[in-house]
Formats: sequence, structure tokens, C-alpha cells
Amino acid sequence: MKAYLEKAFNLKQLEKELSNISSEFYFIYSDEEIAGYLKLNANDAQTEIMGNDSLEIERIYIREKLHKQGLGKYLIIKAIEIAIERNKEKIWLGVWEKNESAITFYKKMDFVQTGAHSFHMGDEEQIDFIMTKTLI
Repeated sequence: MKAYLEKAFNLKQLEKELSNISSEFYFIYSDEEIAGYLKLNANDAQTEIMGNDSLEIERIYIREKLHKQGLGKYLIIKAIEIAIERNKEKIWLGVWEKNESAITFYKKMDFVQTGAHSFHMGDEEQIDFIMTKTLI
């Protein structure tokens, strides 16, 4: 986990992500503090080749103490609204195969598993399910 965090969230990587015009970040607040955020990728910023008719939810994080308050659902709905506004045909994300609560949540939001890919957490290879929601 430490190796992944150092690679994915170092200053140089964050500057690169923030300057990519095909990626966007949205923050959600609770009681005037950041409760979580959403990262969306379009076009060639997507982490998998899914086509320009797709929008990726690369990250959706809510502080653990604020889980089960509807904040994640709000961010998913926001992502879907953005995808529809941009005439995307589908929205997709990757979720760790062992994150059962997240998988259940995404299924409730009408995402279905459409594939899988390897994800490296440091030196450990893990499997992410690719879950997709068709919009049209």
C-alpha cells in the first residue's frame, strides 16, 4: 500500500493529473471539510482503452468516517450527469474484486461487470473488475 500511495499520490504525479485537460476532479464537503472526491477521465486519459464514447470514474473516495451517508451516491450521480451532458454512451470504473461493499454499491447504481484487469498495489498484483453503466 505504501509503495502504491507514494507512486500514485506524489506531487509530480498529482501535478500531471491536475494539468491533464481530459481529467477532472470534484470534491464533496461535509460540515465545511472535504469529505471525499471524484476523478473523471475522458478520451485518452482513461486508464483502459474504452473509446471516446465513454467516461471513466478513476477514483471515488469518501472518508471512512463518512461512509453510509449518501455522499458516494451523490458523486456517482454527478458523474453520470456529466457523462450524459457530454453525450457519452457509457460510464465505467474499476473496483478491486475483494471490495464487496463497493461492488454491491455499484450494482445498486446499475453498473454491471463487463471485464477485469490487473492492478498493482506496490509489488502485489490484484484484480479489478471493470463495471460499466450504459447511458443510452
